[in-house]
Amino acid sequence: MRPHGTRLCALATATALATATLAACSSGSSNNSTSGHGPIVIGASLSLSGDFSTDGTAFQRGYQLWADYVNSHGGLLGGRKVKLDILNDASNPTTATTNYTKLISANHDNLVFGPFSTLLSVPSAKVAARSGYAFIEGAGGGPAVFQLNLPNVFDPSPPIANQLVLFAKWVASLPASQRPKTAAYPMVNDPFADPMVQTAQQILVKAGVRTVYSQVYPAENPDFHAGADAVAASGAQMVVLGSVDVPTVSAFMTAFEQQHYNPMIMAASSGPDQGAAFLNVVGAGNANGIMVPNGWYGGFQNPLSHAMVSAYIAKYGGTPSQINADVAEAYSVGQVAAAAVTATKGTDNTKIIHYLHSGVTVPTVQGPAQFSSVGENTKATMFIFQWQPTGKFVQVLPASATGSQPILNPKPHWGA
Repeated sequence: MRPHGTRLCALATATALATATLAACSSGSSNNSTSGHGPIVIGASLSLSGDFSTDGTAFQRGYQLWADYVNSHGGLLGGRKVKLDILNDASNPTTATTNYTKLISANHDNLVFGPFSTLLSVPSAKVAARSGYAFIEGAGGGPAVFQLNLPNVFDPSPPIANQLVLFAKWVASLPASQRPKTAAYPMVNDPFADPMVQTAQQILVKAGVRTVYSQVYPAENPDFHAGADAVAASGAQMVVLGSVDVPTVSAFMTAFEQQHYNPMIMAASSGPDQGAAFLNVVGAGNANGIMVPNGWYGGFQNPLSHAMVSAYIAKYGGTPSQINADVAEAYSVGQVAAAAVTATKGTDNTKIIHYLHSGVTVPTVQGPAQFSSVGENTKATMFIFQWQPTGKFVQVLPASATGSQPILNPKPHWGA
């Protein structure tokens, strides 16, 4: 998820592309140098298998792009290269906790970066806090992370609780003849997905949109098909789906199409933001009209972002619209770390934590990042994006923001 804003050139350029290469190395890089002359070893636990593997792989690419840029431009602290120490948590919170314990206590990595998801960030941040490590993460923006009230957490991505507020206010502002009268809110039990959907639901209920279906499904092995059929049977004119991955969104869309159910408006908390990973599963025609909140996309009007996008395409191929927003989230983590390491002239985690709490603003590919006492990015700007013909992922809200395109409304029929 992901903002925009200005970036300062000197630090920004080195920091921006530096933040993109940080996570493709294997878990074998455990030889940490404490001499001040060897590589700066940065550990992270990522979901390279399991439910979050699409996101984990995108994070790995973002971390790696950042590290590649840093290393190709002389490293940090006068020539020290960045070395990544990545462990696979298989999308499991317990494994993530074990991984961070190993990265810190056994591998003695200089720094650690966060995993994917609020679900895994909550226990992982606690491990880092007990050891006095800064915990810079780009995908743990749920309230559950910030409610820990830990001093070591820093998330350059937008806080997620309010990410669908723009969408809800847009729906509420529609003329009565265009505004849906009923809505369904199916949600996976997840600390990332649910808060933003529930906040949007409150706004829409106050606007007179009647809730005809609201259900939270178990996180483990939910029966999405049955839930999707129930949503279709409700006849809701709008669906706001609390999802964390592409398979969940695809399951609902497939069931809706089978039931010949086509809501006027459909948004999802996550999944449609994952670029080619989303299009390849659901098809460009079915994607048309689907909306999703985020703080970044491939066409983001930001020099640092443009540089990262170019580097990504050169390394991995594809087009800007096909780049998963998780890449930018990971890249931003590296940029924040690079700024802190440079400013404090070292990898002392206590000094890094104090620096990032000093009110400094760090330019990133997602926009400026400035951190509250609990690690929220107080400078983050939120956007709503939509898939439009033909396979274009465009910014649509705020309508007044530079680069925003008219919203495709109502959503076309499946396959259109």
